Amino acid sequence: MRLSTRNQLDGTVVSVTRGEAMAVVRVRLTGGDEVTSGITRDAADDLGLTKGTVVKVLIKSTEVTLGVE
Repeated sequence: MRLSTRNQLDGTVVSVTRGEAMAVVRVRLTGGDEVTSGITRDAADDLGLTKGTVVKVLIKSTEVTLGVE
């Protein structure tokens, strides 16, 4: 697969929590950090995402917001 998205990170699914319409997918990246993605349940099912699935995390964002106390 070749994509124009510059931020491509390799990882492995550590959990998939399916709700009625959405799924929360936690992915452990190669370096040990984890990212969480909210996708539709249909997309999670179509991709066959389960614990242990090897995935490529694609990050495309126009805004990143940070907050501190």
